[in-house]
Amino acid sequence: MKKYFPLFLLICNFFFAQNQRFSYEYQFVKDTLNKQEITKELMNLDITNEGSSFYSHDTHVSDSTMNTYFEKQIKTSGSMNVDMKMMSQRKGSVRYKIFKKYPDFKIAASIKMGMDSYQVSDDRKMVWTILPDQQKIGEFNAQKATTDFAGRKWVAWFSHELPFQDGPYKFHGLPGLIVKLEDLTKTHQFELVGISKFTPVAEKISEFGVKKKDIEISQKQYRKIYSEDRNDPAKVIKQALANGAVFQLTDQNGNNISTAEMIKNKEQGAKAKNAKDNNIIELDLLK
Repeated sequence: MKKYFPLFLLICNFFFAQNQRFSYEYQFVKDTLNKQEITKELMNLDITNEGSSFYSHDTHVSDSTMNTYFEKQIKTSGSMNVDMKMMSQRKGSVRYKIFKKYPDFKIAASIKMGMDSYQVSDDRKMVWTILPDQQKIGEFNAQKATTDFAGRKWVAWFSHELPFQDGPYKFHGLPGLIVKLEDLTKTHQFELVGISKFTPVAEKISEFGVKKKDIEISQKQYRKIYSEDRNDPAKVIKQALANGAVFQLTDQNGNNISTAEMIKNKEQGAKAKNAKDNNIIELDLLK
């Protein structure tokens, strides 16, 4: 029987590599002064032979619905009016996507800030300490490992039963899929809740406009842009207006909003939001 084991393992790895979706429940605290308020979001880790993508299921569904709505609006009226009521119904708190390319695990984060979309490369190494501790996580036997990353200390539980060196967010490099991950403050936690097959679908390109190509930047460059955006959230709008852009916005009652009021609302809203968003996953970005 022993002579068949390597063949069985090979078949097992081949089977698992065929477009597997691992769904995680992500629980996180946005405001350290209000740890009782916990946000929950369903995240997908889609794995193919070429690599993986990690994104919010809720955001993906909501954005697809909204894009369909705007396309219909353009088709029927010839223009697009940004409806604040519609925008307020958007679901999903996690707006980024993380891509890992196999076999070298090159990492890129797709992040939208202002009117631009960025592809942020991240070459920081994951240095793991694998410990002997073991426990059952869901239906899988798992082993403990720890690492420091992006200003936090993390504890991971990985399973040899799932033959992937991948995991949620940017985490990877263990001899098995990470089925549970949390930082020491327990304010960011990922846990595997489902496994399914999926069929890759090419990204839909709108017939009403060409999607702007992501601006490729390094992690160091992103830190600078992130800091500027947090300190001056209306900077992009001001630049667009200076270059001749015209905005037509309405409030939830359908009343027009002036550009001055739009900038003021943007700055006040961002300041209030940032005060309660002091526990981002990459904590070192705030330093």
